[in-house]
Amino acid sequence: MQLNITFRQFGASDSLKEYAREKVERVNRLLDRAGEAHVVLSLERHLHHADITIHSGAWILRGREKSDDMYASIDLAMDKIERQLRRYRDKLKSHHGKEKVHHRQDLVKVRHDVFELHEPEQAAEASAPAAQAAPAAAPAPVAESGVARLVRTTHLAIQSLSVDDAVMQMNLMNNDFYVFQNQQSQALSIVYRRKEGGFGLIEPHLPDAPVAATGT
Repeated sequence: MQLNITFRQFGASDSLKEYAREKVERVNRLLDRAGEAHVVLSLERHLHHADITIHSGAWILRGREKSDDMYASIDLAMDKIERQLRRYRDKLKSHHGKEKVHHRQDLVKVRHDVFELHEPEQAAEASAPAAQAAPAAAPAPVAESGVARLVRTTHLAIQSLSVDDAVMQMNLMNNDFYVFQNQQSQALSIVYRRKEGGFGLIEPHLPDAPVAATGT
């Protein structure tokens, strides 16, 4: 397995590299075709983030976790991946060799941006002493609306899959949604995880073509 490890917001560590390598290579016993893996270890707001992605044929497995300790974050991220691997192990093996499932001919690529909203501090608190000293002064300006900050960007390659396979890919990536081309309808579709359990499917709906009027 080809493994790439990236460190962000803190210095590289040989011990962390070796630990991540040992953890990731454990999936070889569960996968027939573990091709490459990417591990991103980052420090943000005193939390240690581990983002692990493993490619097996046309399937993508992903685990993301954060904690107060990077070693624990790696463990938690890999636990997610191994849990889904055990769940779909037989199905993954049955799909190997089926070109209609494992083709890498991507239909299109889309970008998924995740934003974080920061609310500004209330200007009223800062201006309270001045307001008491000069009650006749004009009221303090209203604080501006929150500012969105880009947290991360994910590029998604759209593949042609059945709905069942799209749900499996969503689970293998530990995502709440997955964008794909429905093999049955050929439409760009989205499967998503419902809070009540199960999953939902979103597809574009084209209105019926209007019936042309006929003259008499």
